[in-house]
Amino acid sequence: MMNYNYTQNQNPFDDIRRFFRQGSALSVLILVNVAVWVLVQALKVIFFFFNSPDVAAVVSILMQALAIPASIPMLYLRPWTVITYMFLHFDFWHILFNMFWLYGFGRIFLEFLPSKQLVLIYFLGGISGGLVYVLAFNTFPVFTPIVPVSFALGASASVMAIVTSVAVFVPNYTIQLFLFGKLKIIYLAVVLFVFDFFMIPSGNAGGHIAHIGGALFGAIYILMYRYSRTIRQPGSSTGFMRNGFNKFRRKARMEPSYGGNSSRPLSDEEYNLKKRDTQKRVDEILEKISKGGYDCLTKDEKEFLFKTSNKR
Repeated sequence: MMNYNYTQNQNPFDDIRRFFRQGSALSVLILVNVAVWVLVQALKVIFFFFNSPDVAAVVSILMQALAIPASIPMLYLRPWTVITYMFLHFDFWHILFNMFWLYGFGRIFLEFLPSKQLVLIYFLGGISGGLVYVLAFNTFPVFTPIVPVSFALGASASVMAIVTSVAVFVPNYTIQLFLFGKLKIIYLAVVLFVFDFFMIPSGNAGGHIAHIGGALFGAIYILMYRYSRTIRQPGSSTGFMRNGFNKFRRKARMEPSYGGNSSRPLSDEEYNLKKRDTQKRVDEILEKISKGGYDCLTKDEKEFLFKTSNKR
């Protein structure tokens, strides 16, 4: 199994500036979270000017409108909170921590998977975390007294879904952690999951439960995604049966000839061999990206990767 290493540029601020200029899906998610947080801070200032310095007034209004409630009847009246809660932060350190993790692990995610999968996991992971939080608070007796006044907010469940998904997809990817040195990403994901589980009785139970819900979704989703890719590979048992069926049908695939307008038929064996060689080269290029970044690719490798991604 291949080992991947996370390498950082010498000037991280240039890297961050370049990242936001690209306008990727990851940068949009971060910017939306930051924009909502800035709006919350602006509302606090406005309330202050109108002689309402108590932050509780702002918190109460936004909780009612945007945070996901544990109460099922309240959630029924405000179903949009399943989405809006994952962009709502009040505390500076809360959003800083979440965006730091989203940026770091989102970058790793995009080295191996398309941006549409990142967005999908962010939203569905956040929804899963929120629903697990609501389910737990309405199932276990310990939460019964606080269900009517309990709300959840923050991108943590979505971030945990991304962290867990990329950890399951490339478990041997190695990152450099301050004070801890090099660590495989799968170990970090396991530690975070176990930490959230044992911290449930210690406070912020809803947050930790939502983290677990997001993490479980990320792991399950990426396992299903990997399985769906595996069964399409020529070497899998499903692929073998499909090839056998195609042989009985004698269906020939046509490949265009670059020397003219004519085309020649490819047998199943030739087609599968060509597909296997293409996948092998894609894997080699992805491994090269993980070690040295996208800029280390040659012009031919970039063109090959671009043409291959467009065919999928």
